[in-house]
Amino acid sequence: MKKNLSKVLAMALAAAMMLSACGNSAPAETPSTPAEPSAPSTSTPAAPSAPAASSEKEEIKNLVLGKLSSRELETFNIIYSQSASDAEGLKPVWSCALKTNRAGQLQPELASDWGTEDGGKTWKLTIREGLKWADVNGEAVADLTAQDWATGLEWVLNAHKNLNNNTSMPSEMIVGAKAYNELTAAMSEEEAQALTAEPGSLFMETVGIEIPDATTVIYNCVSEKPYFDSLLSYYGMSPLSAELVANLGVEGIRGMDNKSMWYCGPYIMTEFIHGNSKTYEPNPHYWDTEVKRFESAEHRMIESNDVAFQLFQNGEVDYVSLTEAMVKTISSDPNNEMYEYLAPDWPTAYSYQMHFNFNKMNEDGSADENWNKAAANENFRLSWYYGLDMTEYWKRTNMINPLDCENNAFTARNLAWFSDGRDYTEIVKEKLGLPASDGTKPVRFDGTKGAEYKAKAMEELAAAGVTFPVEIDYYIQSSNQTALDTATVLADTFSKCLGDDYVKLNICTYVSSLTKEVRDPQLQSIVINGWGADYNDPQNFLGQITYGDANAYYSTYYNNINEVEENENTKALLDTFKEFTNMVKEADKITANMDERYDAYTDAEIFALQHALVVPCYYNVGWCLTNYDVYGEWATIALCNWDTNANHFTGEEIKATKAAMGK
Repeated sequence: MKKNLSKVLAMALAAAMMLSACGNSAPAETPSTPAEPSAPSTSTPAAPSAPAASSEKEEIKNLVLGKLSSRELETFNIIYSQSASDAEGLKPVWSCALKTNRAGQLQPELASDWGTEDGGKTWKLTIREGLKWADVNGEAVADLTAQDWATGLEWVLNAHKNLNNNTSMPSEMIVGAKAYNELTAAMSEEEAQALTAEPGSLFMETVGIEIPDATTVIYNCVSEKPYFDSLLSYYGMSPLSAELVANLGVEGIRGMDNKSMWYCGPYIMTEFIHGNSKTYEPNPHYWDTEVKRFESAEHRMIESNDVAFQLFQNGEVDYVSLTEAMVKTISSDPNNEMYEYLAPDWPTAYSYQMHFNFNKMNEDGSADENWNKAAANENFRLSWYYGLDMTEYWKRTNMINPLDCENNAFTARNLAWFSDGRDYTEIVKEKLGLPASDGTKPVRFDGTKGAEYKAKAMEELAAAGVTFPVEIDYYIQSSNQTALDTATVLADTFSKCLGDDYVKLNICTYVSSLTKEVRDPQLQSIVINGWGADYNDPQNFLGQITYGDANAYYSTYYNNINEVEENENTKALLDTFKEFTNMVKEADKITANMDERYDAYTDAEIFALQHALVVPCYYNVGWCLTNYDVYGEWATIALCNWDTNANHFTGEEIKATKAAMGK
């Protein structure tokens, strides 16, 4: 078969790759490398030149990774989740049809072969023979066949099963997928939950998926989708056993845990202690018997990176992402015991943005009219877009080279390429007219322009009855001291750049769940969130902020634009979102010429940025101490084929493999 080995986003190839906000994708709510408070830096320390000597290499058999407690699992059903933290915990135990390597190419996983013969309208997968589902005891419990992909897709598209999570991508690509989602939404809960993907079912008659035999899956797309195969490495397109659904029931699948779920990945989660640890052991029924796995691996939940640093020094964890204060301390002292091990980290798989909530509520459930009027005002948003110098905030992630974190696009780097090799985001920046960086300040920052938009906004908002300063409610987890320190820097950035007469950032807290305690009641003014692409096309990013689509992740869960009622204060905002949405829809219709497609998407993205519907914030490009080679040519299956050294990799060793990868 002719395979479409397109460049699948390299940012989604890191060990921490995942969803969205994915997408989780999934998304972090604060920089993942925040730091202890320190005096403002007046100069940027130079990158250290580490000694060439290295400790004798000792391979790790039992890996331990520290994970922030704010990133605990919220579900074991990966096809339900759109959270990066869920995927991070589950991807060692759950495989997809395809995977991606570190060069950005699609690779076979549970499918041995795949391809299209008609330009991307029809895609055929060949599923490996002899695949097995395993239980928590490592016992084979059922065959894993092509039919399980139909069961998984039915679950995702069934509005009363998956509650519209991960529905947007198959709905916009696969024949009949949107229709089936709408049909189930119109049914009673009992009627919809009784549906299956068996031959002759409503699902099989409606949706463009065919299962001609136990090893073949055929997807029929609504039009040519030359990037569709990249979606098959995304967990929303995972297999699900009908037998497991029959055993547990719909509520049982929703509430399954490590003991009741079935496994198809390289590991089994043999123990899960909420808020404490996850223990992984090799799955004896994983298809790839040649893959190199640890005897055991553990995700140990920790309160902060400061705790992780102490554990790394004590030899209790094998990696730590360094905070601002740690990098500053280590890099400035050649005699520091960790000096030679200070290493550049692999950039995380997300583009982080600042999202406005256009329908914010107060804690009593009433509308926060003062904030909502301000957020609807374009000059107010543009004063942020141009007037915020985020350098001090970026230092929380990268003290040595903070401008490496600068982000001026909504979409991620390494997402798509024009035929001449240029990265999609470079064209966005080119069309925005942004200059090349001079290495001293962010290229988008323009204090004069920010002040001009501020003056216009204050005049317009005062006439609309808005009182100043406009209060910005920004939420962090109450137990996370480093998040508090980072939020304090953010508050100071607003104060210095925009002025206390104009805005005031309130640092608010939640106990354990941002979703349940903040997002669902719509208490936040803004959220800084990351999105990692689920497939390599701009639609996966821009489609998350379109108007009128219940499957658009950010529009539904963060900016709440679909709930905004039209009035004199909101009409311009809604008109702007509608025009942007039409531009995205028109771009998505272009499939024959990818340059034309990407060009249309860049125009839509620029429109969104020039109206500050979203404000690009940063890339997570930091520093670390590590016992595994973060730039090594290991497989992107979680916790497999890693090159390890219990005595630490030196910074020079990591830089060497980074250079070899051309990074």
